[in-house]
Amino acid sequence: MSQKIEGTPPAAVRSTGPIGGRVAPAGGERSRPVEASEGGDSLRLTGEAASLQAMQRELSSASAVDNNRVQAVREALQAGTYQVNAEAIADGMLSLERQLGA
Repeated sequence: MSQKIEGTPPAAVRSTGPIGGRVAPAGGERSRPVEASEGGDSLRLTGEAASLQAMQRELSSASAVDNNRVQAVREALQAGTYQVNAEAIADGMLSLERQLGA
């Protein structure tokens, strides 16, 4: 089976460059909605996009390690009182495997 593609794609598909020839600067300020250049269609990212950007800023400034929890585990290990919950570990491993679809 062979197929022949003829013609040119529609104008919306042909161009992958920036709208109006403008490119946003890398690392530029992103707290306000992004708008297309004048003279054509416009685009505003609001609502959910703004919420995702705020969440990204919060997560990037938060510590990946809970230092209080690390200290509590360290003290329990030194005191010999730390107990491993094998059932919780097994449940977590099974849950991860289900999420991965294995």
